[in-house]
Amino acid sequence: MSAGTYTPRPGAAPLPRMIAAQTALETRMLLRNGEQLLLTVIIPTLLLVLFSAVDIVDTGSGASVDFLAPGILALAVMSTAFTGQAIATGFERRYGVLKRLAASPLPRWALMTAKTLSVLVTEVLQIVLLTAIALALGWSPEGNPLSVLLLLVLGTAAFSGLGLLMAGTLKAEATLAAANLVFLLLLVGGGVVVPLDKFPDAAQSALGLLPVSALSEGLRDVLQHGASMPWAQAGILAVWAVLGLGVAAKFFRWE
Repeated sequence: MSAGTYTPRPGAAPLPRMIAAQTALETRMLLRNGEQLLLTVIIPTLLLVLFSAVDIVDTGSGASVDFLAPGILALAVMSTAFTGQAIATGFERRYGVLKRLAASPLPRWALMTAKTLSVLVTEVLQIVLLTAIALALGWSPEGNPLSVLLLLVLGTAAFSGLGLLMAGTLKAEATLAAANLVFLLLLVGGGVVVPLDKFPDAAQSALGLLPVSALSEGLRDVLQHGASMPWAQAGILAVWAVLGLGVAAKFFRWE
């Protein structure tokens, strides 16, 4: 045994290990939060089961679950990437957690990367659960899985940018109120459970430009109608992603 075997080697861990550790921590915190579980799991599941079992909204020809499942998947992405992330990050900023993490060896961009990876892990769990429930209710999805994956990634990027923008510019209490209000408004007017063609003609065009509408309609085109790739909806999501992430990066305040 050499004399230097137990020589201390101070220094930061490798960057990939730090990101992985922070991602695991962020995911555990998210899954342990009762309010976040309500938004990310319970509400989408209840809406899927309720509106599939009870004929409340006219969803057109075919089984209701074929229309509802893509919209509920879009709602799940929004609840995690936007609402949940905005609220959690907003209160971390208020309590000084972000300020302290920013002073750690973990770079700020790596912290944001860990938060994004945590969102993706949570979304995978949501999608698996909701897909299993929808299949049990008689859902018959069609289309290209790669198109679905691209739409989900673009939707996640768009909602993440908007969530971080809100969390990094507003006070925590304002973020909590605004994020929940936006969630409810987009649930009703974003084509999730109510078809956009049920709204007045003047409102349909504007509502179709919302990220949740683009994601819902894009997923519906692929999974319900078997479209190859809804480029119009993908383009809308890409624009929201670039604008949201760009503006969030410019104006985000760490304290």
